[in-house]
Amino acid sequence: MGFIDHISKMFTVESTRKSKRKPMQTVEIRVKMDCDGCERRVRNAVSSMKGVRSVEVIRKQSRVIVTGFVDRKKVLKRVRRTGKKAEFWPYVEYNLVYYPYDHQAYDRKAPPGFVRNVDQAFPSPNAPDEKYATFFSDENVNACSIM
Repeated sequence: MGFIDHISKMFTVESTRKSKRKPMQTVEIRVKMDCDGCERRVRNAVSSMKGVRSVEVIRKQSRVIVTGFVDRKKVLKRVRRTGKKAEFWPYVEYNLVYYPYDHQAYDRKAPPGFVRNVDQAFPSPNAPDEKYATFFSDENVNACSIM
C-alpha cells in the first residue's frame, strides 16, 4: 500500500495557497487634507484597494474611515503613498473618557467633541471617588437596600 499511496500523492493537485480571508474591520486614519483634490486623491487611492467596501472622507475632521476586508497597515501605507502625512486615528469621543481635561488627554488640535485616547484618562477601578459615586447610582442593583 505504501507504493500506491506514494503514486496517488504525486498525481493529486493540492492548493499551496493558504491565505485566510481578512476579517471585516473599520480603519480610521487621520490625514491632513486642504482641498477637494487632496480628498479625491486619498479616496481614489484607498477605494482601489482589494477588499475595501466603503470609504468615507471627512475633510473637516481630517479623517478617513475605511470599511472592508483590509489590513490596517496596508491602508495606512496606501494613504501615505499619496504624499500626505497620515496616522491612525488617535482620538475618542469626549463622553467616553473619564477625565477629558487630563493634560495627556486634552489636545487643542483634536476635532470638536474628541480627546486623545490615552490609558491615564480612565479611572483606576479602586478609586474611592468611583466607589462612592456608584454607591447611590441607578445602575447599582444593591442601591435599593441602602435607601
